[in-house]
Amino acid sequence: MQESLFSGLLAGGLRPMSQLSRTGVSLEDDLLQKFDRLIGKRGYKNRSEAIRDLIREALLAETVDSNKPVVGTLTLVYDHHMPNLGEKLTALQHSAGAMILATTHVHLDHNYCLEVVIMKGRSKELQAIADHMLALRGVELGKLVLTNSGKGLKGVDPHTHSHTHSH
Repeated sequence: MQESLFSGLLAGGLRPMSQLSRTGVSLEDDLLQKFDRLIGKRGYKNRSEAIRDLIREALLAETVDSNKPVVGTLTLVYDHHMPNLGEKLTALQHSAGAMILATTHVHLDHNYCLEVVIMKGRSKELQAIADHMLALRGVELGKLVLTNSGKGLKGVDPHTHSHTHSH
């Protein structure tokens, strides 16, 4: 069973450790010490995984900058006593159509609500939607976080690997 699972992972595109490429990096001692402290605080077990994550982050920035498809969350904190604000937020979400996947709404206290909007689309379109929502009077705080859908991050095409998903 274990051998067939491993074979299935390899057939699906995951690379065994022996196929990883090794490279060297030259850094100043103080920069390396600071990096080691940072990755220790973040819970990395080794430098390699931290460096892989930095590379993924740089590739994500390139994806976002080149207006490719991404997924994202827009987190808003707003004053729910502001007249018509809830209706305006809802109208903007409806006008975005299929780019809005889901919204979660939480009452924080008597005055404020938290709303998390999950989106999918081209980065510039999602940024425009977010900008419109963040500019509404009564929205006190907000942040858009964009990320890759995961496609291609680990060398696996999500539609050809061996196990199934419910989508």
